[in-house]
Amino acid sequence: MMPLTRSGQANQAIGVWLLTCCAMVFAMVVIGGATRLTHSGLSMVEWKPLIGVLPPLSELEWQRVFGLYQATPEYRAVNEGMSLAEFQGIFWWEWFHRLFAHLVGVVFIVPFLWFWARGAITRRLMPRLIGLFLLGGLQGVVGWLMVASGLVDRPSVSHYRLAAHLSTAVLIFTLMLWQALNLLQPGAYSGTLAPARSLRRHLVFALVLALVTLFWGALVAGLHAGLIYNTFPLMNGTLLPDEAWAYQPVWINIFENPPTVQFCHRWLALTTATVVLAYWLRTRLNRAALTAGTRRIAHLLAAMVGLQITLGVTTLLLVVPVPVAVCHQAGAFLLLALLVWALHEQRVPAQGPGALGHEP
Repeated sequence: MMPLTRSGQANQAIGVWLLTCCAMVFAMVVIGGATRLTHSGLSMVEWKPLIGVLPPLSELEWQRVFGLYQATPEYRAVNEGMSLAEFQGIFWWEWFHRLFAHLVGVVFIVPFLWFWARGAITRRLMPRLIGLFLLGGLQGVVGWLMVASGLVDRPSVSHYRLAAHLSTAVLIFTLMLWQALNLLQPGAYSGTLAPARSLRRHLVFALVLALVTLFWGALVAGLHAGLIYNTFPLMNGTLLPDEAWAYQPVWINIFENPPTVQFCHRWLALTTATVVLAYWLRTRLNRAALTAGTRRIAHLLAAMVGLQITLGVTTLLLVVPVPVAVCHQAGAFLLLALLVWALHEQRVPAQGPGALGHEP
């Protein structure tokens, strides 16, 4: 077997593969959001990582898995009297979510083994790819721990575990996208241009804010906090409801009290949008120091943050309709991807400003 060159064509091929995996992680997050919003996530009460991709294939097996679901808190508290046909409606969402997770694993590991066998993976890249694979396995474990939290004494999953599950997906997506960009857009990094260095710091701040906002969005979802105070910009006529500080100790309200969690997510989102739009404005004022690519991404960021805020407010005002809420979750990942892309693009070549390749 002839080895592939470790530069050029091989890097491009690995980069495209990693981008494909990123797209699949994005799709899995969207499917997971639809699964949660249709209240389907607790329909499968068994975890079979390898053989669980097969659905029930007989009437007897359907009755068995339905019987397992009937013993759960969700069935007793929410869906008592549900028919087998109704159960199948929610079962298929969760089954497809798990099937797609398996598919992502296959699409990652098979090309990885092929690239490794062909000698295309460098020593520096190898541990990063192995780390991504291990994070994927961890994501499966975290997902099951999330589901298990809703099978004992409560009809819903722990909002902390839901946030951990989404955060792990965010970590995988972000690291994989950054590595793909490194391979597809290699370039030296140097802080020789003051405006570019300042704009990079601005982007890092925006990215951190977006990540924190996304985490609080997961807490909102887990607590069903989007189903209350469905007005904007005020919360039923007040900036912050009186019951926002009802829990003790006081600090726990920002993590566990639904009105306070929704308040935090609202203002984190608005703050993130403001910081992103400020970055866009600064790129307009520093055109001479930036590449055309950087300026184009800044325009996309400004448009995406406007769309994401619109989706968030619409989700709230319409009391979390499934299609809009799924789009809102997808929008969060698209905004995250653009921020990562912008941060990767916002680099100064070691040769200096003359090598930037400006366009009018």
